[in-house]
Amino acid sequence: MSSESEIDTVVLDLGQVLVDWEPQRAHPHLSAQAWHAVAAEIDFHALNLRADAGETWASLEEEVAAAWPQHAGFLARYAEAFATTLTGPVPGMPELVGEMRARGLRLLGLTNWSSETFPHGRVAVPAMHELEAIVVSGDLGLVKPDPAIYQHLLDRFDVAPARALFVDDRLANVEAARALGLHGHVFTDAASLRRELAGLGVVIDPPA
Repeated sequence: MSSESEIDTVVLDLGQVLVDWEPQRAHPHLSAQAWHAVAAEIDFHALNLRADAGETWASLEEEVAAAWPQHAGFLARYAEAFATTLTGPVPGMPELVGEMRARGLRLLGLTNWSSETFPHGRVAVPAMHELEAIVVSGDLGLVKPDPAIYQHLLDRFDVAPARALFVDDRLANVEAARALGLHGHVFTDAASLRRELAGLGVVIDPPA
């Protein structure tokens, strides 16, 4: 790298950064409205975060079935059909990941993801294989924005926070990284990430 101010490491979230995720696709028999109604009633997103933190889908399904018997099977179906919820790479990101690697940046992943379903991601998102390593929350029992999961990555891979950019689609997760001294970027699309990199001294021109 040519400048002392440049970053040398990019830490990428995966869901909605490298791969699009649409959880409702696991239940094609439900309308969008019906799916969102069930998800709200059982607080699907809180349950999903608990799976990301290491709880099993089977135990969460038992909990839902006991509390909301009318929704028994909802989580089991989600886990079984998880592969269908990954709808493909986020536009422009496979190319940008390859370009960042060619530019000499070190690439790491830090994701809130259930250990049980994470293998589907490796199949659905070839760009994951461009990353040196991926820290999966479900393997540690820690989830973003807990500072401990960021510190684990920094320590395990000897990352200097001031020379690292953390990229995530959730502001709370980015703010937690910034609190530990990393640069942070709230992801919206590949083009905005290119601009963020350029602002940090790493110019990666879009392909012609």
